[in-house]
Amino acid sequence: MISVVAYVPDLMDRSRITGAVTGSVRFAAKPDELVALAAGCDVVVVDLSRPGVLDVLADVSALGVRTIGFGSHVDADTLDEARAAGCDQVMARSVFFSRLSALLGLTALPTAGGPPLRAHRSWLAGS
Repeated sequence: MISVVAYVPDLMDRSRITGAVTGSVRFAAKPDELVALAAGCDVVVVDLSRPGVLDVLADVSALGVRTIGFGSHVDADTLDEARAAGCDQVMARSVFFSRLSALLGLTALPTAGGPPLRAHRSWLAGS
């Protein structure tokens, strides 16, 4: 079972995350709550398009908790800022939701002719 803390205000996105997680999911009401909630969890997920998220990413990363951020594929500056703040995995929103279970370690992504891949911070390093 996995423990996820997320700052994802969109209700549709929340339901997709909740549906994919077999453990517990706690949603922060505002970015400032992430640091307190993240202590002891397995993964923190953030919607990078929301104000205030980039301001707390370094503090969340300092806890040693794996962080996954998603945002618009055309907002390269925000994605780069998230990487610079220590976000472990940064990707386009469409990629995040298409690979959600694998990113959370609940399933493995299939590969062509090889063993399944495990979620790794180098995925989509350039996206």
